[in-house]
Amino acid sequence: MNVALGVIALFVVGALALAVLARRGRTMSLEQWALGGRGLGAIMVFLLMAGESFSTFTFLGASGWSYSKGTPAFYILAYGGLAYLMAFWMLPAIWRYATANKLVSFSDFFAHKYDSRALGVLVSIVALMGMVALLTIQLRGLGIIVSEASYGSIAPQVAIWIGTLVMVSYILFSGIHGSASIAIVKDILILALAVFLGIYLPWHYYGGVTPMFTAIHAANPSFFEFPKEGLNLTWYNSTILLTALGYYLYPFNLTSVYAAKSASAVRRNTILMPLYQVVIAFLFLVGFAAILQVPGLKGSDVDLALFGLVKHTFDPWFVGVIGGTGVLTALVPGSMILLTASTVIGKNVYKEGFAPHATDKQVSRVARWVLPVFALVAVYFVLRGGTTIVSVAIFASSLLTQLLPSLLFSLMKKPFGNRHAAFAGILAGGAVLGFMMTTGSNLGTLFPAAPVVFKSLNTGLVALATNALVFVVVALLTPNTTRRAIAAQPA
Repeated sequence: MNVALGVIALFVVGALALAVLARRGRTMSLEQWALGGRGLGAIMVFLLMAGESFSTFTFLGASGWSYSKGTPAFYILAYGGLAYLMAFWMLPAIWRYATANKLVSFSDFFAHKYDSRALGVLVSIVALMGMVALLTIQLRGLGIIVSEASYGSIAPQVAIWIGTLVMVSYILFSGIHGSASIAIVKDILILALAVFLGIYLPWHYYGGVTPMFTAIHAANPSFFEFPKEGLNLTWYNSTILLTALGYYLYPFNLTSVYAAKSASAVRRNTILMPLYQVVIAFLFLVGFAAILQVPGLKGSDVDLALFGLVKHTFDPWFVGVIGGTGVLTALVPGSMILLTASTVIGKNVYKEGFAPHATDKQVSRVARWVLPVFALVAVYFVLRGGTTIVSVAIFASSLLTQLLPSLLFSLMKKPFGNRHAAFAGILAGGAVLGFMMTTGSNLGTLFPAAPVVFKSLNTGLVALATNALVFVVVALLTPNTTRRAIAAQPA
């Protein structure tokens, strides 16, 4: 066994030990297992949400897209600021309503707000489809990280199976407490490594950041220009807007919100989160540094840019440290996706769809049974191969954002709409998105004579606009039955 693989193994064993120890002294009721008894403070919520948000997508996708796409990749850096601004106002309201009504799963919010178990099932289906895509990202990234950092000693497929087994094991045993304990170590490590790599690699190979950009420009003068078609400025702006709007529709993000002990803890978290964008900025620099040093990566191989460069630069033991940290960036969000998905299936598909009188103990048992099954579904999709990590992330974001109109209209001081409007909007937006994805269509192929500005819009944003329009029309034609928000809840 080489040194790098030994270091990675130590990281995995240490993470598993931390997660198992996190259960000490706790009885794992459904609320304790899924939400940590709603007792997480601001720092813990911050670390957990950062652990979810900054994952293998950040670790590999940000560097891979900066390596291959240039300027369009900066959408990854831009959308977070808008998302956190929205979250400052939106998430405390969600926490107050969820806490007052003892909501547990992501879909509970929609089912309770619109007084519709059927809507909860529909939201669950959309959420589960999105979470399969998101878990695929984590597992694919995990396979790349372990295989590359171990110098090929472990095949990606083997790493994916091992990582899945670790995630399933500690989530079944410790629930959200296991993910939270690993997130503490993971966030410290990834921040330190991102800053170090983003500073050291440009200086090591180019003599600084400015000389690096000068060298890239000399080799490819158009690299930092937006293309006239495809990933142009219109695509860039519309993708930033779409991703920012759907950022907190990632179901595991709301699980962390539910787990907070107060609305103030949630609000403070939204103030702290923009600081974490520094991780993305430094990982961009790693991707740029790799352009001239690891040339020729194409297609999904661009996700290998970071490890292609660090393996040429550092000793195996340090590559192992980078790989071990990368494994943690997959374990934390991956385990939270599994936890959220299994809770949604148990609470909103099983109970709301088939067994309305099921107890929390029965729901908890079902959630634990389906957790490994959901993991196997994700493993199946990731082993089929496919596109880049960022492309999968954009699809998942587009799908989950179709829940946004129903969420925002329900949070108004005087809630607007009803279950019929929510159903119609989600189905209409999903139909547009599904048509575009299954046929490979976009606005350019559907309207070839249209201006480039129109043809380049992100199709997910078009689906979202359709969703919102249908929601408003149906809401105006039918009675308003949405529950009011809880206003008199302490912060």
